[in-house]
Amino acid sequence: MKKDFKKSLVLNDDVLKRLMKIISTKSDKEKFNSWLDDEYKLLTESGKILNFRSATLEKLMEIVNIEQADEENKFLKWFSYKYELSKEEKIFLKNLIKKNKFYLNSYNEQTLIAKFIAILLYKVNFSNKYIKDWYEYAINCKLNGWTLVGYPDFFVATGINEPKKPYFFLQEYKKGVNFNGNPEYQVLAAMLAAITLNNTNTIKGGYIIGAYWKFMILNKLENGNYEYFVSKGFDCLDFYELKKIYIYLQAVKMLYCKK
Repeated sequence: MKKDFKKSLVLNDDVLKRLMKIISTKSDKEKFNSWLDDEYKLLTESGKILNFRSATLEKLMEIVNIEQADEENKFLKWFSYKYELSKEEKIFLKNLIKKNKFYLNSYNEQTLIAKFIAILLYKVNFSNKYIKDWYEYAINCKLNGWTLVGYPDFFVATGINEPKKPYFFLQEYKKGVNFNGNPEYQVLAAMLAAITLNNTNTIKGGYIIGAYWKFMILNKLENGNYEYFVSKGFDCLDFYELKKIYIYLQAVKMLYCKK
């Protein structure tokens, strides 16, 4: 069996149908290896597959007509959401800063997740009867002859054992933009896939670089083109700005994560 594949294999209906055709004709090992070889050959020949992790704006522009727009009022409804923090929530946020303020910028990704981000997201509590939070579950779709596929770091979606309809994404817990990729375009690729899967015209998301959080809105226009908006950065080690981040996440849950 092949050990190192550079492309992600998407188990869509067509792939599974081809697998089922050979089940009764070969031994388990032979049939699986043969099927796997054929599928990766098809991927190599088509060349039209984009993993979220490899997304750049140039690559996304090969798939759709997309550009960043600048409109100050675009986040107004989202960021104007009224939410009164309790005394307990304020203490929680202050303690979160106190425990991490001297170390956060030196954390690797897993430490940043475990000591700060996951704790904050758990406090927001996105789960209810219809939706819940998902961590590194696969999403894929077909769009304009391309396959978009990836494992977003965090997203909110309907579903019980697997995600169905995505509502919100957070991507890439890293110290900064580097050769491994740009979190802005990685989350943008996931949001683009979500709009396609949901058959809607808008979705929200965000990304994190070190201590700074930015939020995003992606819209599909009537002419089929796309535009996206990026908020200013919010410093999670500043109590005033961490309160904003927390409230904006609560707004996502209450305003936009509905079945």
